[in-house]
Amino acid sequence: MQQSAFNRDKESTLPSVSTAGTSTDALIVEIDTLYRDHHHWLFAWLRKKLSCQHQAADIAHDTFTRLLSLSHLPCLQEPRAYLVTTAKRLLIDQTRKQRIEQAYLAELTRAAEAIDGFPSAEDIAAVVQILDKISQILAGLAEKPRQAFLLHYFDGLTHAAVAAQLGVSDRMVRKYLVQALVHCHQFHIPD
Repeated sequence: MQQSAFNRDKESTLPSVSTAGTSTDALIVEIDTLYRDHHHWLFAWLRKKLSCQHQAADIAHDTFTRLLSLSHLPCLQEPRAYLVTTAKRLLIDQTRKQRIEQAYLAELTRAAEAIDGFPSAEDIAAVVQILDKISQILAGLAEKPRQAFLLHYFDGLTHAAVAAQLGVSDRMVRKYLVQALVHCHQFHIPD
């Protein structure tokens, strides 16, 4: 006998949340019974159809979640047929969503390629690697030299603007920048 997903207590069919006297009590009891009686079967059926245990588990879960969103459960003479129909509709929705996402991504790729000077995927990956390396190198710097370096070289601020933001003199900003550049030079890897 399978245990309910709503409450793991022995032989309990109601969830621990008190909803006494409401129509949701009856709905939860019905879905709980449906879950205990048919979840394993639905999961096995989906696993066989989809050839993927994880996707089958997701769709089985979503099927019962869809049932929980109903205000009332229809009278089910064939509960397995109802569960299969619900699962199939979820699969259709999922397939439609994937097609839309793929078409959107394909269109974004086409639009990006049409723009002159748009970086390729390889260029973007190379820049990300370089930025990651810079981040690792800068992590070894003291806070103020690191901030001065980032503000000046990445944000494009002047020495005076960096000094104002850090609350130090222009001369101190120059020292911080020299410190940061010397630190970065120590990690320079020739091409």
